[in-house]
Amino acid sequence: MSKGLFLQNVIAIIWDFDQTLSPHYMQEPVFDHYGVDARKFWEEVRSLPAFYARAGIKVQQDTCYLGHLLTYVQCGLMGDLSNAKLRELGAHIRFHDGVPEIFFRLRGILEKEEFKESDLHLEHYVVSTGLAELVRGSAIAEYLSGIWASEFIESPALPGLNPSDIPKPGPITQIAGFLDHTTKTRAIFEINKGINKLKGVSVNDTIPEDERRVPFRNMIYIADGPSDVPSFSVIRKHGGLAYAVYPSGSAHLFAQVDELLSSGRVDAYGPADYREGSQTDMWLQRQVSCIAQRMMKDRIRTLESSVGRGPHFSE
Repeated sequence: MSKGLFLQNVIAIIWDFDQTLSPHYMQEPVFDHYGVDARKFWEEVRSLPAFYARAGIKVQQDTCYLGHLLTYVQCGLMGDLSNAKLRELGAHIRFHDGVPEIFFRLRGILEKEEFKESDLHLEHYVVSTGLAELVRGSAIAEYLSGIWASEFIESPALPGLNPSDIPKPGPITQIAGFLDHTTKTRAIFEINKGINKLKGVSVNDTIPEDERRVPFRNMIYIADGPSDVPSFSVIRKHGGLAYAVYPSGSAHLFAQVDELLSSGRVDAYGPADYREGSQTDMWLQRQVSCIAQRMMKDRIRTLESSVGRGPHFSE
């Protein structure tokens, strides 16, 4: 009997953030707080690859905004921006209608009588090219089982450091780690293998499919557009579900996600409206229920096929 079926009791919903959970870029409260023109900042960011290319330097379009944010801090335009400040400003992030209510509504499905005794769990994850501290300070943080996003260092370790020293707080000065639209796929494999929950497990470890903490077939990935095609592809290739969202009323972005469906990148799409009874809410509720029912059937089949019949005695 495969013991994995009894360990694999988790359904994971993996969320992109900007334009998916929020109609805005998550950095908006930072720009508002410091009086920085967001439109100008992002225009500068879009010009950075060409700017640095003139010096023979290649930068990544997805993540070069992180360095530009540090430049704003170093130039005094966001002088006291620290990790604590980012977390504080995260409380001002605005979300699409129905968020965060959909997080606990979906979890409630597994509390229904038909699933109660099966010890099934639903976990929500954010995998984003945005800033982890902003997400940690936001209204959805308490509902998340993990956050994969970019991080900053405040006080860098100096030559001759004492490893037992504790870094001092202060303004952010360096990039600690980042996610781009390609490395987001690594985060999905880390969720798959349980890196965030199981000590001593590495993403490069060889783990049989039936022993991985969250099999891909128990995953739903939700994002807003073509930049998430690498993640959509990984999820669908391994048996998970991919769902694209678009802002209601935008014909251009509707056409964009419709093309994702036509090209086989996603399983379905709907408006970024998460209120109870909306198309997206009903699709997600149905898929969570279907995954849970399939998990229970898999367990029953495995038990039936592994339990041998005892000898039969006739009188």
